[in-house]
Amino acid sequence: MSSSESRRWWALGAVSLSVLAVSLDGTVLSVAQPTLSTALDASQSDLVWFSAGYLLVLAAAVLPVGLAGDRFGRRRVLLVSLAVFGQGSVVCACAGSAGVFLAGRLFQGLAGAGITVMALSALIVLFDEQERPRAVGIYQAATFVALPLGPILGGWMLSRFWWGWVFLLNVPVVVLAAVIGFVLIPESRATRRPGLDPVGTAASAAGLALVIYGLVRAGERGWGSLDALLSMAAGAAAVVGFVWWERRLGRRPTGRPLVDPRLLRPGPFLWGSVLAAVAGLAMIGVLFTMPQYFQGVRGTGTLGSGLRLLPLIGGMVVGAGLAGRLAPAITVRLATALGFVLLAGGLAVGATTTPTSGTVFTAGWTALVGAGTGLALSVATAAALAGLSAERSGTESAVVQAFNKTSGPLGAAITGSVLVAVYHARLGSARLDGIGLPATVAESARRSLYDGTATAHAAGAPGLEQAVRAAFVDGMSAACLASAAIAVLGAVAALAVLPSGRSRRTETGQQTEEGTADAVAH
Repeated sequence: MSSSESRRWWALGAVSLSVLAVSLDGTVLSVAQPTLSTALDASQSDLVWFSAGYLLVLAAAVLPVGLAGDRFGRRRVLLVSLAVFGQGSVVCACAGSAGVFLAGRLFQGLAGAGITVMALSALIVLFDEQERPRAVGIYQAATFVALPLGPILGGWMLSRFWWGWVFLLNVPVVVLAAVIGFVLIPESRATRRPGLDPVGTAASAAGLALVIYGLVRAGERGWGSLDALLSMAAGAAAVVGFVWWERRLGRRPTGRPLVDPRLLRPGPFLWGSVLAAVAGLAMIGVLFTMPQYFQGVRGTGTLGSGLRLLPLIGGMVVGAGLAGRLAPAITVRLATALGFVLLAGGLAVGATTTPTSGTVFTAGWTALVGAGTGLALSVATAAALAGLSAERSGTESAVVQAFNKTSGPLGAAITGSVLVAVYHARLGSARLDGIGLPATVAESARRSLYDGTATAHAAGAPGLEQAVRAAFVDGMSAACLASAAIAVLGAVAALAVLPSGRSRRTETGQQTEEGTADAVAH
């Protein structure tokens, strides 16, 4: 390997480290919530918005920061974003109230948009189409590693040190990533400075923020919530308006749209972005439910829960590693569909989990889910990136991230709603009020798994405790089946819309079948 090639792969290390810092922060927050509730006197609503506010700002900012990278320099935007993320982490660590902590999270959301978009853009600038799938796999592995590492590291630190250290931990990580990135990542920007497109920028930011807000509210209050439905409808209308405006602006001789309208047409870029989001949407239910199962049903601690997620992450790494070999061997279409089939199969097996299922059983099906997710996500993402060029890699990468950041809240809202509906139905069929329990105890059991088991234990009602756990597992099984159905739809869609053969690259910059298959090869 030449020195220039080695430099590029070291630069990828800086990019991956940046993404790891962002991903790690989110998973650490999930285990820190009980501590934050006490330390900051935060309500349940505050805890929800610590995550939701971050997601809202990140979703609204992805396209604007992509445009900023193309105009002013992608490395510059990445380094500034790392600095802001570190500052937001300090604000969170030193917060004395829920309001100050939320402000720090909003800063992190803005910076997180810059980091994730510029990191993906760097893959397009640094690597050609043959090397890109391998780079995508490394990039995604950094995100995957954060899933178990956050709970493991966060749980260990929270049990031994002041809670603020779990956020200050981000500071040395972003400093190291910034130093390496400054030295190794070359500066790049569009040769023709893109226009600002204020209408498109505002429409995209408002649309994505409203959709995310609606999904968060749906997950919190149910799909019948009026404000959730109105928000999602308004957001969808804004996104449709954004697409219409971009196409209209693109038809003008002097028009300079935010996003190349050709990328918004059906093709490898659009379908690859959508299918990558569907893979994340189908898998997110496992991340949403399994920590609760491990801790609330099986009685493991935070550290044990994180360790039991390792098979899922290992499967993701293996699936991502196989993507570059399978896609050229069996075509992008079949490789993506195979990933979805593995994902659906793992979820179907997971639906048979019981309150007493062994560790080997759960490790087996979560590893299968991870392998399917890693394969489908990597091949679909590489197919999307194959149609992009370095010229507008900032805004084009932002579109990929927009799909990605929307899929998580949507998947959590769907699986969460299914789980809660079945959980309540099972508890209702158990007739909790008829077994001699006070109404307040029964109501606490309906509120959540943790409240139910804690209340049952305090009331000396082992029957209720067993009923709560069984009801949660039934809800989890239903959520797994719902996610499996989504994965099956993903497999059908992959067979219907992705390239099936080999042809040549078109002049528009979109990849045709041969170009896309070659892009996933290494």
